Amino acid sequence: MILRTFGWSFGVTAVGLLIALLYGGPSGLALVAVLAVLEISLSFDNAVVNAKVLDRMSPFWQKIFLTIGIAIAVFGMRLVFPLLIVGITAKLNPYEAFDLALNDSDRYHHLMEDAYPMIAAFGGMFLMMLFLDFVFEERADKWLPWLERPLARIGKLDQLAVVVAGGSLAFVSWLAADDPGEVMISGVLGMVTYILVNGLGELFSGAGEDDEEGEGSEASAGRSGPSSLALATGKAGFFLFLYLEVLDASFSFDGVIGAFAISTDPIVIALGLGIGAMYIRSLTVFLVRKGTLHEYVYLEHGAHWAIGALAVCMLVSIGHHVPEWITGGLGAGLIIAAFVSSVVRNRGVEDGASGGPSGGDGAGKPLEPSTKIQ
Repeated sequence: MILRTFGWSFGVTAVGLLIALLYGGPSGLALVAVLAVLEISLSFDNAVVNAKVLDRMSPFWQKIFLTIGIAIAVFGMRLVFPLLIVGITAKLNPYEAFDLALNDSDRYHHLMEDAYPMIAAFGGMFLMMLFLDFVFEERADKWLPWLERPLARIGKLDQLAVVVAGGSLAFVSWLAADDPGEVMISGVLGMVTYILVNGLGELFSGAGEDDEEGEGSEASAGRSGPSSLALATGKAGFFLFLYLEVLDASFSFDGVIGAFAISTDPIVIALGLGIGAMYIRSLTVFLVRKGTLHEYVYLEHGAHWAIGALAVCMLVSIGHHVPEWITGGLGAGLIIAAFVSSVVRNRGVEDGASGGPSGGDGAGKPLEPSTKIQ
């Protein structure tokens, strides 16, 4: 199971470290290893959220995400994206940006730092919308009921997530941004991207559900209905895939920028973050295959609270540097706490079930995953 799931990651790690050794010697090897660990620690919550969405996709779109999606994540976000940002900021073509990265790493780093407020506003708003949509929705299972219940109540106010996110963006732009206009535009684009991609995914998922229900009404009585995962095919699967790629991009912003504190060499950064991204993909597959999110129900809650913490850190970093160990530590700590809470909950359910009627209605029993990635 481990080798099957993480085999590609192990292989990419070996090749990446070998290239790093040949390219930069022992120091290059050490830097790539550190960057890989940094990426994994910062993006663990990304794997949990990815697994939740991936579990709704058909096997075809799951494989697309794990093949084409990996290429986009590793080469697009970790290598091409920084060059693109520098090129736009400095009005350079891609070749000139790459040449600048190789031959004038200090100026390259400076240009990336100049562009960071806009990057942080876009990614922070995208993640903030994701977090708010989660906590403002009524859910049967509540990890922090003293906090999640009142948030779900006020979440009944239509478009509250947009109001809170927009207000936060305006406040941060006014308080901390050197160029409030650029930060506001980037943040609004992040919100619009989330609303558009998420809305299209729900639209086509709903259309697919209606079609399946229509077909089911004409089928024989003995035919079982489709699972919710089977609905995410065609256009619905495509927009879920697009949603995952934008989500991964938002998560990768802090890792790409934070990597410059360790190295300014774009090759070293791409190797280190690329290796880390491979492990995040493998971990996503592992969570889906093992049905971990069904068994440990609070993991999803912990991941979304970690996303909320990351969104706040990104907004704060527009005016003040936030160390990577804080963002990574907050995310890891919240997920670990959610995992421990899930274990305690499951033991309570098992003890209650073994004791007879006192075990409740069994609603807390782990669910079987709806599908497996082949």
